Amino acid sequence: MKSPCEEVIWDVLPSIRAAVAAELVKRGLSQKEVSKMLGITPPAVSQYVSKKRGYNIVFDEATSHAIATLADDLISNNVDDLVVRICQICRDARGGKPVCKPRCESSDDAH
Repeated sequence: MKSPCEEVIWDVLPSIRAAVAAELVKRGLSQKEVSKMLGITPPAVSQYVSKKRGYNIVFDEATSHAIATLADDLISNNVDDLVVRICQICRDARGGKPVCKPRCESSDDAH
């Protein structure tokens, strides 16, 4: 059984990175440029773009739009904090729910 945090780390975040990388490549950036923008290696971008990695989740329309907007903002150098933007997309993709809320609440009750 995967914990909620493991699901985010192994499935959600790689899927977001893959989608952003694909959007940037689709807009004409090289994989090397994308790797620099996202702070990941060129081989990671290659695996994302070739769908060998990071395609466990199909995002809804709102999340896909947020990913496309992030790609546009990255191209126009209009992103102050990439981590914050990716976290917001992740949160929205999960319906705004905290990663560990059910477990945290149950452990809080026990203390």
